[in-house]
Amino acid sequence: MRTLRVATYNIHKGLSVTPLLSRRLTIHELREKLRALDADIVFLQEVHGKHERHARRYENWPAAPQYEFLADAVWSDFAYGRNSLYDAGHHGNAVLSRFPILGWDNEDVSSHRFERRGLLHCEIRIPRWRRSLHCVCVHLGLRAHERSRQLEKLRQRIERLVPPEAPLIVAGDFNDWRYRATQELAHPLNLYEVFELVKGRPARTFPAALPFMSLDRIYVRGFRVPTAHVHHGRAWARISDHAALTATLVPL
Repeated sequence: MRTLRVATYNIHKGLSVTPLLSRRLTIHELREKLRALDADIVFLQEVHGKHERHARRYENWPAAPQYEFLADAVWSDFAYGRNSLYDAGHHGNAVLSRFPILGWDNEDVSSHRFERRGLLHCEIRIPRWRRSLHCVCVHLGLRAHERSRQLEKLRQRIERLVPPEAPLIVAGDFNDWRYRATQELAHPLNLYEVFELVKGRPARTFPAALPFMSLDRIYVRGFRVPTAHVHHGRAWARISDHAALTATLVPL
C-alpha cells in the first residue's frame, strides 16, 4: 500500500451544538458521514466511552461505546484514551484504523483536574511498509500556557519514542488560534501541516457553519501530501461545532 487517507474530527460527544435542553443525538448521522470520508485512519476527539444519563435520555443511544459504534464493520481496530471521568461516564480521544494497531498508550497531560487532556499514541502496521506508522491524537487545552506545556510534553514524547525515520502523523483539535504549534512542535520535529503544504495556510475549522478559526490540524513527517480537504457547512454543523479534515498521504 502506497497511499493513505486520514481524517480528524472533534465530534462534540455525538450531540448537536444546540442549547442543552434541545440537543439532538447525532452519532448515527456522524457514522454515515465518517464512512463517506473513506479514511483509512480516523483521529477523533470528544468521544464518549460511557454516559449513563444520555443512555437513558436518548432512545437511540448506542449500546456500545461511541468509538466501537463508529468503527463497526469499517475500521477493524480502534484505541480509546479516556481523559475526563465523571459520575455519569467518561470521554476522551479515539483512533479508528483499517490496519492493525500494534500498541497504544494514553499519556495524561492535564494541567488541572477541571480540564483533563491526553495524548493518544498508537503504533500501526501498514501492509508492505518497512516501518510502523506512529499516530498521535490530541485535544489540547483552552489556555495558551497549558497548550505550551502540552506541546512540550508531546514533543518530548515523540523525541523519546518515535524513531526519526518512522512515518508520523499528529492530528486533532489543537485549540491553537495563535499558531504556536508550528514554532513549538512542528519546526523542532520537522513536521509539516498538510493544509500549509497544499494550500499555504491551515484550514479554517471553527465554527463549522462558517469557520474563521484554524483549530484543527494534521501534522505529518515522512509523507508527500497530494490533497487536503476541509468538510464544513450546514450539514456538518448539524453534527459538531468543528469541521472535519481529510488528507491523502504518500510515504516518501
